[in-house]
Amino acid sequence: MNYIRKILKNSRTKSDGNFFLQLEKIIGFKPKTKDLYIKAFTHRSMNVKDKDGQAINYERLEFIGDAMLGAVVASYLYSESPQGDEGYLTKMRSKIVSREHLNELGKELNLIDFVESKIPKSNFGNNIHGNLFEALVGAIFLDKGYKYCEKFIYKRVIDAHVDIETLEGKVISYKSLLIEWCQKEKKTFDYNVYEDTGNDNIKHFSVKLSIDNKIIAKARATSKKKAEEKASKRAFFALQNKISRPF
Repeated sequence: MNYIRKILKNSRTKSDGNFFLQLEKIIGFKPKTKDLYIKAFTHRSMNVKDKDGQAINYERLEFIGDAMLGAVVASYLYSESPQGDEGYLTKMRSKIVSREHLNELGKELNLIDFVESKIPKSNFGNNIHGNLFEALVGAIFLDKGYKYCEKFIYKRVIDAHVDIETLEGKVISYKSLLIEWCQKEKKTFDYNVYEDTGNDNIKHFSVKLSIDNKIIAKARATSKKKAEEKASKRAFFALQNKISRPF
């Protein structure tokens, strides 16, 4: 692990001691294996490897953090919602650990301030915030074990932000909701997506959403997925008197 510190010895943020002082305020304890946290905030653009040739960055820690968040939240929901069936519990967990919510958590803690990267922070996409939050959770688990990890997730996620009744009414995917409704009502639907650059420097995509061969909504975004979701949301509100939501 000291190999990581040698590689990153020129890192100003991590070498001046301020990194761990600020980190302790966030996680609530003194890290034991500090190199895990250095890795949790090292971006792949640093292009550093350990003595075995393995990349040093937060991506593998993301995987661990994602699994731990899912496990702790699942246990919480199982206890708090004894009447909920598997489908209900799965949807509620998805709402709590959604990419949107994790991004909000990462922003709330200003985790991007700790990142070591050769890419300007202004060039990062929004998902960097959630990725760092997951990596931090992964580092906590590997450093201190399940109980410390569970305590952190309860403090920063469940106790701070989770309200069952509010979550029951939250839609995480208007596209999924719309497709479920169309299938239930035996209606045909079609997402006609096409590239629409126009005068923008960044590539955009446009979508026309049709239900029973009638265009219900149109939308435009920087990815096909975003365009489809935006069109689905517009269609949902146009048809909300007809669509019954699951919760």
